[in-house]
Amino acid sequence: MQLTVKQYDALEQAITRGHRVAVQRRGSEYLVIPERLVLRNRRECIEARHPTTGDHLTLWLDELDAVEVVR
Repeated sequence: MQLTVKQYDALEQAITRGHRVAVQRRGSEYLVIPERLVLRNRRECIEARHPTTGDHLTLWLDELDAVEVVR
């Protein structure tokens, strides 16, 4: 998946404001709180945590089907 400029802006605002993000990957949907957007080994990823359990997740952008900020 390649994010558009508007999607990057929305994701950056979600990170700053602590909003939740709905992410779809391989037919599953995850509702997470993004903490930062980073580049690792030439791949972009969202470092996030689960809102209920607090577990940390690394979501690689090239493996995602959809990203949507939930307000």
